[in-house]
Amino acid sequence: MTAYQFTGGDRMFDDRGNSDVTDLQTDRPHPARIYDYWLGGKDNFPPDRAAAEHAISIAPDIPQGARENRAFLRRAVRLCAEAGIRQFIDIGSGLPARGNVHEVAQEIAPDSRVVYIDNDPIVLTHGRALLADNRTTTVLTGDLRDLDELLDRPELRDLIDLSQPVAVLLLAVLHFVGDEHADAAVRAIHKRVAPGSYLLVSHSSSEGDPVRAAEVAKTWDNTASKIHDRGRADVVRYFDDWELLEPGVDFVPLWRPDGPTEGSTRWMYAGVGRKA
Repeated sequence: MTAYQFTGGDRMFDDRGNSDVTDLQTDRPHPARIYDYWLGGKDNFPPDRAAAEHAISIAPDIPQGARENRAFLRRAVRLCAEAGIRQFIDIGSGLPARGNVHEVAQEIAPDSRVVYIDNDPIVLTHGRALLADNRTTTVLTGDLRDLDELLDRPELRDLIDLSQPVAVLLLAVLHFVGDEHADAAVRAIHKRVAPGSYLLVSHSSSEGDPVRAAEVAKTWDNTASKIHDRGRADVVRYFDDWELLEPGVDFVPLWRPDGPTEGSTRWMYAGVGRKA
């Protein structure tokens, strides 16, 4: 795979300066860049900011919810690393942000190996630049709906041994595909990973605030990935073949909190399962 190194305008350039590689589609919002804006990032464009601000105008606590989801990531990855997991696959990883999977895992175990996957090519650009000197972490462009192809990529298999336990993260990504693809992705992961592996899920839901959620959902109307809000029972079902860890599926800030939860949001559910 060509290592893309820098961007110019709305196009991506490869290491030989060719500009006909990938169109970043900066004329329309993308979920990864909307999320980046909520987290206070700079890797977003006017359409992304307009969509993100629409959500904020309806629900000013949306950026807080994004930060809480990142905090859940750190707690869940720490749990896996402390349980002995040394391989992580983050599907729908989004743009680099403080407290990434590799930072958390490698702080506990420096030999931890991490593969980030996202369908926004700008993630590849920034991720590869950030990780240029990190030989145990890489970034790939790919789609959740092509999970078997992703797991067979040579670039992934160079770092990840699927015969050994691995933690697979599906954080804030399953809600961007329909039921058939979401169910197929979870089934494929369970089939392909070794016993002792972990599945980490967070998922948008309207159950915490149905009225505002219906309007907030319009944030993604002009993206290639409209949002599919699902309820707690739907998220629990993703863990049917897994041992669901305590406290089960709960709102993101309430899943094993490491601090006060007063005033926290109710926009997303989260859970962690282990393959027996």
